[in-house]
Amino acid sequence: MNRKALHKISYGLYIICSKKDKKINGQIANSVFQVTSDPPTVAVSINKENLTHEYIESSKVFTMSIICEKAPMTYIGTFGYKSGRDIDKFRDVKYKIGKTGAPIVLDHALAYIEAECIEQISVGTHTIFIGKIIDADVLTEDKC
Repeated sequence: MNRKALHKISYGLYIICSKKDKKINGQIANSVFQVTSDPPTVAVSINKENLTHEYIESSKVFTMSIICEKAPMTYIGTFGYKSGRDIDKFRDVKYKIGKTGAPIVLDHALAYIEAECIEQISVGTHTIFIGKIIDADVLTEDKC
């Protein structure tokens, strides 16, 4: 099997956030998809070692901020290469708390989706969280 074929699958870039008690966290993910349109559901794959995984398992909610193509690497790096166990990822980031109580990242975001977890599937190192959409909005029509 030529695993390079997997590199040809197209992906977007998302910041997935959740909460646990009064704490919030977020991370970069590229494995997101719409599952159904009625009822509207989405899914995301999260590594079991990530803090965001722990928060989604605990609160049963998550948000997806769809990141624009021109987002700077330093911004992406904050959510992708650092752990919320070590830093406050939201210190210099514009965000709001959504209807689920989880944060929604607004900087460099095209749109967002909020979901309540209705199912989770263990797949080795990751869990696929399936969520019923609670709220969603388009923040800009630009590609920013």
